[in-house]
Amino acid sequence: MAQEDHNLKIDYIEFPATDIEATKRFYNGVFGWNFQDYGPDYTSFHDGRLAGGFNKGAQSAGASSEKTCGPLVVIYAASLEDTYAKVTAAGGKIVREIFGFPGGRRFHFADPNGNELSVWSE
Repeated sequence: MAQEDHNLKIDYIEFPATDIEATKRFYNGVFGWNFQDYGPDYTSFHDGRLAGGFNKGAQSAGASSEKTCGPLVVIYAASLEDTYAKVTAAGGKIVREIFGFPGGRRFHFADPNGNELSVWSE
């Protein structure tokens, strides 16, 4: 699928992880997922249809801290800045400003229910 076909569609999902190597063994052994590491605290997976990642820096929903999170849904946008403007104009709260990562740039926002999502672009 061409990137223009991905515009404003769910493109990636991230899960918190406490042990990257154990996570890779589990999902590879049970489901046959393939992995690409991006440092010691992040691995990306592909299940044959959908891509995502496991982030050791994120906290799981059961973690003990003031801020907890679950999976992070990542939406692709052809224009990151235009989508950022639309999110803020619609009342979304930016919870992490635009930043670079291997492969592109993204920002995180909270929807009206407080759910955190992310938007990325090359």
